[in-house]
Amino acid sequence: MENKRYGFGVDIGGTTIKMGLFLEDGSLIEKWEIPTDKTNEGSNILDDIAKVIEDKMVEHDIIKENVIGVGMGIPGPVKADGTVNRCVNLGWGVFNAATELENKIGLTVKVGNDANVAALGEMWQGGGKGYEDVVVVTLGTGVGGGIIIGGQMVSGATGAGGEIGHMTMNRDEIENCGCGKSGCLEQYASATGVVRLAKRRLKQNDDPSELRSLKEITSKDVFDFAKQKDEVALQIVDKVADYLGLALANITCVVNPQVIVIGGGVSKAGSILTETVEKHFRENAFHACRTTEFKLAKLGNDAGIYGGMKLVMPV
Repeated sequence: MENKRYGFGVDIGGTTIKMGLFLEDGSLIEKWEIPTDKTNEGSNILDDIAKVIEDKMVEHDIIKENVIGVGMGIPGPVKADGTVNRCVNLGWGVFNAATELENKIGLTVKVGNDANVAALGEMWQGGGKGYEDVVVVTLGTGVGGGIIIGGQMVSGATGAGGEIGHMTMNRDEIENCGCGKSGCLEQYASATGVVRLAKRRLKQNDDPSELRSLKEITSKDVFDFAKQKDEVALQIVDKVADYLGLALANITCVVNPQVIVIGGGVSKAGSILTETVEKHFRENAFHACRTTEFKLAKLGNDAGIYGGMKLVMPV
């Protein structure tokens, strides 16, 4: 056992912390979750992580000298040096999470924004495997993003690199996004955004649609009815894809990736979403970027722990 080397991947979420123990070559040995303790402004979170890692090292008979490090994704802006630039979901202010966890556990720690770290995971072992220039967009309750260039995360000066969901797509929008701005991509391409667009469309006129028979509309309903050729549902899907395709076309002008990887719960709609997004992307993309490939994410909820492990692996 002594000649083996290990690493830990950690993905901090608002409800649970996902963790994984890996061999140095990236093989996943075990994964587990613990609750996220947000009491006292999240002051217990790093202590909880340190304790669980120490317990796992005892359980697997691993000494510190054989651990290459701990890589961690955090749901907020993170600078390249490990400084968290406020994390509202956890109650964290501005502090260096990497240094603090290193001091608690005595291991090398590297951290990044959770979406960027998940993007690193998808590049390494998921939908972006085999590529080094990758944009990952995650369509869930919100819209997350991660940008990998030359195999490295783009964090940006204040840790906001890859915040694709908060690109302004509609300057005439009157409702506010959760970030405080209005007209963000997240207001149109997230699961909640799809529902917003559906409700708006149904109020516009009395066109017949199966969506009208539902008490509560979900984004899945919209895509399911679109697959059944419901004309109103198809129009809503096209609108969502138009916003997303335009946003991705603009992004490719800046970072010119080889591949765009689409993940998150909304991506489970499958080809009706991805093919329509691709169509609008090709219509709007700069000619030298139109060959960008599209792939679906493969790692699901494990992307963050894989990305965490990749963060600490030798280059």
